[in-house]
Amino acid sequence: MADHSSDNSSHGMEEHNNTYSGFVTGAVALSIICGFVLVALVAFRFAQTLNVLTGFAGLIIGLVAVLTDVRTGGKWYLSGGLLVLFGLITAVNVS
Repeated sequence: MADHSSDNSSHGMEEHNNTYSGFVTGAVALSIICGFVLVALVAFRFAQTLNVLTGFAGLIIGLVAVLTDVRTGGKWYLSGGLLVLFGLITAVNVS
């Protein structure tokens, strides 16, 4: 017969919560990385000066920021702030 003790069910919920937390963290990280890629593509195509340097620098700095936020379990302030800053720099360079 199966053992239906409360210890097994709480252990299963803990694993479930860890899995769900990891999934949400990965989804947020992937979304922010997609934002960096989209802004870099705009910089590659439409920037007036230093388009390749701006695009690649934004991608590399953005990926490092996302990995830092993932490792620290933060609130995505660093990645989000750098994404906004990268978008503003690209917008100014495009005009």
